[in-house]
Amino acid sequence: MQTTKNKLAVNYFVVLLAAAVFYIATCAPGTLWQDSGMYQYRIWHNDIEGNLGLALSHPLYHIIGIAVKYIPLGEFAHKVNLISAVAAAFTIANLFLLLRLWLGKNAPALLAAITLALSWTIWQSASIAEVYTLYSALFFAELIMLLQYTKTKRVGFLYLLAFFNGLAIADHMWAIIPLTCYAVFLIVLLVQKQIRLRSLAVLVGLWIIGAAPYEYLIIKNIIQTGDFTATLTSAFFGKSWSGAVLNTHLSAKLIKENLMFIAYNFPTPNIIFFFAGLYGLKKISPDRGFVNVLLALLILFFAFAFRYTVPDRYTFFIPFYCLVSVLIGVGFNTLVTRSNYKILCRIVFILALLPVPTYIIAPAIAQKVHFKLSSTRNIPYRNEYKWFLQPWQTGYKGAEKFANEALDSVGNGAIIYADGTTVYALLSVQEIKDKRRDVTIVSGHGSVNNLKEYNEDLIGKLRAERPVYVVSPLAGYCPAFLLERYKFEQAGVLSKIVN
Repeated sequence: MQTTKNKLAVNYFVVLLAAAVFYIATCAPGTLWQDSGMYQYRIWHNDIEGNLGLALSHPLYHIIGIAVKYIPLGEFAHKVNLISAVAAAFTIANLFLLLRLWLGKNAPALLAAITLALSWTIWQSASIAEVYTLYSALFFAELIMLLQYTKTKRVGFLYLLAFFNGLAIADHMWAIIPLTCYAVFLIVLLVQKQIRLRSLAVLVGLWIIGAAPYEYLIIKNIIQTGDFTATLTSAFFGKSWSGAVLNTHLSAKLIKENLMFIAYNFPTPNIIFFFAGLYGLKKISPDRGFVNVLLALLILFFAFAFRYTVPDRYTFFIPFYCLVSVLIGVGFNTLVTRSNYKILCRIVFILALLPVPTYIIAPAIAQKVHFKLSSTRNIPYRNEYKWFLQPWQTGYKGAEKFANEALDSVGNGAIIYADGTTVYALLSVQEIKDKRRDVTIVSGHGSVNNLKEYNEDLIGKLRAERPVYVVSPLAGYCPAFLLERYKFEQAGVLSKIVN
């Protein structure tokens, strides 16, 4: 028994190390765009709350980031990006461990791990500063504890399940979906007298401890605002995403895009094992409750992401992809028998590598046929097709190059109006690299939100005193009052107001 445990531990750490090397090698080395840039900027300022509503605060991720910031090795932005890479490695290792403990075999566990590791959205999230891989690592830790409880009936595993789910809540509100499923599972156990009320109280206490960073923000906001309802709305939906979260309308365009997202994450015939896994799930499950929770999570995560309407909704399929990969491993275990094991195993593992050439070829094809992405705006040093469709970011320094060139090109005391995609790259280079402190960077986005101080009532006076630039003179990326009043001329990577 001890030898088996030692061997399993060795296998786990081999998978963890391999995944870590893979993701670290493909991780972006510096300053980034969009939300990733915002996370870097918030960590630099020790900001665990942000300014987009509590649901988008992700305090656990930022607390980890702040701790990593003080490690006296490496460049700041790269260290922040590596949090995602390391968390992704734990995600893959935890998936391997889940299936190895469940099925008792290395091959299906390894296939599931490779499948998820090479899936577009997970790999993309592992290469930039993002909160998603930390969540997925914790999600698999929850499932491991649930599996171990159903196999052993030791309540200690439920205690750990509650703690991990609390941590997951502190990272991302996705965890509310598993929390609901676990609550039903625990109620059934309580009714069947498989656990005691005292154990349930311990579970609740450990969950509260795990979720403490998020609870702190909620309590702080209630005290500061005195508005309990508004704070809870912010905690569940953020400042302005309640419509997207509660959306029930499915358009043909939404359905088409979502199906394309799923297909792009699993561009391999091995997807057939997912359906085999669904078919054979009950036959090999250690417990009916475990199967019910797994299937409920699969359906709920799929339904949530499929009818979500935010621009980056493709990332919200990540928990669903995690479960798809689990079922691919289960399906492989169901279909591949000992008599055909060696030949089929080799074929299947070769097919599992198909995503890599797919991601190499897809951006060039999409660009050639002018495939419409969510954003095809021309941003200097960023090819939208490669940035979006190619998950690795090895050596990519486009955001930093853009920010350096922009700051170098403007006049003394200049004002730059930037959008949410570019503003944090500019601020990061200015503040972290201590460059061009005389330049004022203006944006209405999130953690910056200083647009009111440079609004339409003041622009005339500002223009008389200082040169004014915008990153993109386009609707949606530039204040409307600037587009209505002025014309622009190209000035390097920026556009300058000329009249």
